[in-house]
Amino acid sequence: MAEEIGSTVPRRQLGRLLRQFRNEAGVTLDAAAEALEYSRQKIWRIECGMGPVRVLDVKAMCELYGVSPEMTEAMRGLAAETKSKGWWHAYGDAVPSWFELYVGLESAAAYLRRYDESLIPGLFQTRQYARAIYRLDRPGASESDRERAVEVRLQRQALLTRRLPAAPRVVQVLSEAVLLRSVAGHGVMSEQLDHLSRLSELPNVSVRVLPLAAGPHPGAVAGSFVILDFPPTKGGRAAPEPSVVYSESLTGALYLDKADELQAYEAAWKGLDSLALGEAESRDMIKRLIGEMRHD
Repeated sequence: MAEEIGSTVPRRQLGRLLRQFRNEAGVTLDAAAEALEYSRQKIWRIECGMGPVRVLDVKAMCELYGVSPEMTEAMRGLAAETKSKGWWHAYGDAVPSWFELYVGLESAAAYLRRYDESLIPGLFQTRQYARAIYRLDRPGASESDRERAVEVRLQRQALLTRRLPAAPRVVQVLSEAVLLRSVAGHGVMSEQLDHLSRLSELPNVSVRVLPLAAGPHPGAVAGSFVILDFPPTKGGRAAPEPSVVYSESLTGALYLDKADELQAYEAAWKGLDSLALGEAESRDMIKRLIGEMRHD
């Protein structure tokens, strides 16, 4: 399981707990840094879940904050998990640093709700479709670098059919424009839509189309986004990972987890859900488009 999800969630959980206990103890960042003889930046990075944490550091911080022996032991266990490497680490620079966090969260999520308005998302792309997108996205990259990026994208798709941990529930809403936008010609697009249709038949995957005829809708304002919900932690030694909204741009991404941010995207999702076609109607539309492409 460690190889599947890596260290992303344990790092974030441990950081939140350490920040919580520091605040409850009335210790400022500067005071903690001085008492522990750490840099302020080191404590900040640990609390933000930005890297592996030494068990010794956790022990020292827990002693300073007056954390109970039982909770200290649980947090030492989390610290050990922060050193796990996910499968994506093997691909090095093919996974940008700002995207690495998302891959870890996606691998750990129990429920993914996605809205995409421009392109078929990476979880559902065929190799040929992904290659065509990377030629646009990374025109200056070498062919071998682009191929490594495609391999990462295809490797991510394994989570749709994995057994341990259980595959997440994925609900995908696609703008009809995504299906109509031809990428690399009818042959590639027909194969891509056929692949999408087959994946939609998996028991944990739901693909629904938002028709253009629905008119303006919340997704038109929000843009493409993903809401990730996480399973309960094993042993219940920490609170479940809070839900996160992920929204990507050309050079980076936003990770939103404040209550008002989540509420705004939950409302947008509710609006999309009410306007999208059902699964059967969506599958029929996809199959009709495949038929039209093959007859052109």
